[in-house]
Amino acid sequence: MKAPDIMIRFRDLSELDSVASQLLALGDEVPVWLFEGDMGAGKTTLIKKLCSQLGVVSVVQSPTFALVNEYVTDQGRVIYHFDFYRIRNEAEALDMGVEEYFYSGDHCFVEWPGKIPSLWPSSYLLVEVTADEEGERTVQATIITNELNATQWDSLR
Repeated sequence: MKAPDIMIRFRDLSELDSVASQLLALGDEVPVWLFEGDMGAGKTTLIKKLCSQLGVVSVVQSPTFALVNEYVTDQGRVIYHFDFYRIRNEAEALDMGVEEYFYSGDHCFVEWPGKIPSLWPSSYLLVEVTADEEGERTVQATIITNELNATQWDSLR
């Protein structure tokens, strides 16, 4: 895996505005964001701040039991927030039409993407959130593009 495009360390929740701004500057054109991190690392809290900066005016909360929440911004854009923590297998995600969401072009923020690895789109922003014992959090974000360019396709022929 390549090195992160951005690494941000912070201690206080008041710093989340800056963290979210930096992430949006990096990945605003990437519709699917995959959030990795342990329980309690801050994935949902970060997604709340991202949604706020994108103009979501409704309450943003983890869709742990619903699997997906839909939010609308003040500009009429749709944002989907997934939480696959409780999913049993990828078939459940397929049954809910996850691929249609991923290829809609709308922002999709996905918690616990490791539960559906073969369903990830070819391009996404990987956001890894960690917290240490002293309360410092680290956010690493990497744009992943697994699409082949013309030269790569030709080499497969």
